[in-house]
Amino acid sequence: MTTLFYVDDSKDDLFYVDYMSKKQQLDVDLFCFSTAELALEALETRAAEGKTSPDLLVADLYMPLDSGIGLITRLRLDDRFKAMRLAICSGSDAAEDRARSLDAGADVYLEKPLDLAKIILNLEM
Repeated sequence: MTTLFYVDDSKDDLFYVDYMSKKQQLDVDLFCFSTAELALEALETRAAEGKTSPDLLVADLYMPLDSGIGLITRLRLDDRFKAMRLAICSGSDAAEDRARSLDAGADVYLEKPLDLAKIILNLEM
């Protein structure tokens, strides 16, 4: 089963991703977080318990306290999470947002609304 962390300050976006995973009956263990700090705490707890990192962490580009880029940068600097697959998502299709995200260490830039089925399929390939 694919494990996915999704970080977004928008309650609507968190609800949508969770709803779609259930509606499409996806084989995913989905964890949703409203702040980067909560996601980081969950990752640290998993690591301390000897659990594997999620298959993918997706973070929203624009969040008020800590942007997705800030979270990605922190994770890339931490040896425990350096190899984890990371993605930035946004409603923006601006080339500069995509470039900033990839330069910060994201493996992929995803546009909203997220297509979980496609994301999971790409992880399995």
